Amino acid sequence: MIELRLKKIFAGTKARNLEEMIVLIGKKMNQLEEMEGEIEKHLVTVDSRLDKSIRNIETVRFNPFVDAGGNQSFAIAFMNDEKNGVVMSSLYARDRMSIFAKPIINGKSEFELSSEEKEVLEKAIK
Repeated sequence: MIELRLKKIFAGTKARNLEEMIVLIGKKMNQLEEMEGEIEKHLVTVDSRLDKSIRNIETVRFNPFVDAGGNQSFAIAFMNDEKNGVVMSSLYARDRMSIFAKPIINGKSEFELSSEEKEVLEKAIK
């Protein structure tokens, strides 16, 4: 009966006795601990990269001219979790279209933002 139980324990291993089985289990535990450390380091790297990637995107459409057109103009923010990114805006008129890009660092721009650009930035960094 004990022999049958030991055969089940040793199945799939090269261990011939209980002592060798314990040594094999110890080696496997060490390998798992090393792998766990590598996975934790990798997760720290992935988290760091995610913080820097664009993950917050917001858009606001608006009409800058009271007498013309619909809401063809827009402001859009592309931000990461560190509050860095860019706010882009487009002003549409019948005869032309202008596009502006303003870098954002730590949630602020060195360029003056329109009310629509401020609105879209606030939405994106929440």
